[in-house]
Amino acid sequence: MTKQPSNQKFGLTARILIGMISGILTGVILQELFGTSGDILIPLGITTLSINDFFVNGLFHVGGSIFVASLKMIVVPLVFVSLVVGTCSLNDTSKLARLGGKSIALYLMTTAIAITLAILLALVVGPGQGLNLPTDQNFVAKEAPGFAQVIINMFPTNPISSMAQGNMLQVIVFALLFGVSMALAGKSGERLAALFVDLNAVIMRLVVILMNVAPYGVFFLLAKLFTTLEYETIGSLIKYFFLVIFVLLLHAFVVYGSLLKAFTGLSPVIFFKKMRDAALFAFSTSSSGATLPVTMETATKKLGVKNSIASFTLPMGATLNMDGTAIMQGVATVFIAQVFAVDLALSDYLMVVLTATLASIGTAAVPGVGLIMLAMVLQQVGLPVEGIALIIGVDRLLDMTRTAVNVTGDCMVSCIVASSEKEFDHEMFANEDAGTEIENVDFDKLKS
Repeated sequence: MTKQPSNQKFGLTARILIGMISGILTGVILQELFGTSGDILIPLGITTLSINDFFVNGLFHVGGSIFVASLKMIVVPLVFVSLVVGTCSLNDTSKLARLGGKSIALYLMTTAIAITLAILLALVVGPGQGLNLPTDQNFVAKEAPGFAQVIINMFPTNPISSMAQGNMLQVIVFALLFGVSMALAGKSGERLAALFVDLNAVIMRLVVILMNVAPYGVFFLLAKLFTTLEYETIGSLIKYFFLVIFVLLLHAFVVYGSLLKAFTGLSPVIFFKKMRDAALFAFSTSSSGATLPVTMETATKKLGVKNSIASFTLPMGATLNMDGTAIMQGVATVFIAQVFAVDLALSDYLMVVLTATLASIGTAAVPGVGLIMLAMVLQQVGLPVEGIALIIGVDRLLDMTRTAVNVTGDCMVSCIVASSEKEFDHEMFANEDAGTEIENVDFDKLKS
């Protein structure tokens, strides 16, 4: 009887869940024993050990940071190479404009639906009614650049610098132009395309390897978070917190499921089952960009989206799609208005929907984009920007959930676009075993 490799005893989803639960329990236990500061000194012979220094800022911080850094390490090569491969394989270069138009239209539509749904439910529930929370009057939001400047900044003056800085919009633009040039370059382009195809295969293999060490990274990330999480803050904002969670889940399962069924006829149940790994990654890392390698693997190896489509729609979605952030903005706007006893008219709420939807493109490449967009929305309707300070305490945990929603939306849009372009593998989508090789890498074979 042959011995089963240890990494094949459980599927990837099960191993990530084990890592998540173990990390949460470890963090909660450490916080209960030592508090959020963790400044308990344990004598060890001639020296002492600080729980905070050893676990939170030591083991958990280092392990989680290495995991996230490893994912981010391959984002730029993955986006550039896969987008070049997908673009140069297009026989009709005008197809790019069609893909871009469909993708942006769908992303904007889902963002508008998300914030509208959030505002309506927040008005019904009233998460800020009756609260008298202390506010940091010194809170200052970063200023967003003008829309025209953002458009100009999409085009790189130095593509190598853009890659080094991780400016994804500039990388996407350069990759598209480079891929189109390869497609038009004849024999020279064909020889170079073969090299990029091989590079893409190597990078995807690296993605698979990193996915199989993810449970450990997830453990470190969640252990650190739940060791330092202030539960009292969640208690004071409990209606706001759970309302945002509810709207996020409602948007993910009902809105995305309905759109997928309406535009493609595909089964939402199968779609959500195959999205588990990518959603768990997104939840753990709180970064659509860091999750992009896993999202690409899920879309092309499990859902059946052809690489020529996924390499275009997914990087764009990781940059532009902000449905989760839009939901937070919708609920937060109503919440802050109720806390400060400001009555907003219907026209104000319509302005919130319009501003947040358009700002999802205008602030796509700006760090801290969620709070910047929220500041823009609050200023647009005359609400105090310092109200953002009220929700910062719980935003980290909500950010995890809304990132999972964003990634799910990226793949949903990719399926719709691929289906409309006849670039979708229905057999792969229907096959429950598709992509299981991702979860069952035999590391002994890789070593040999």
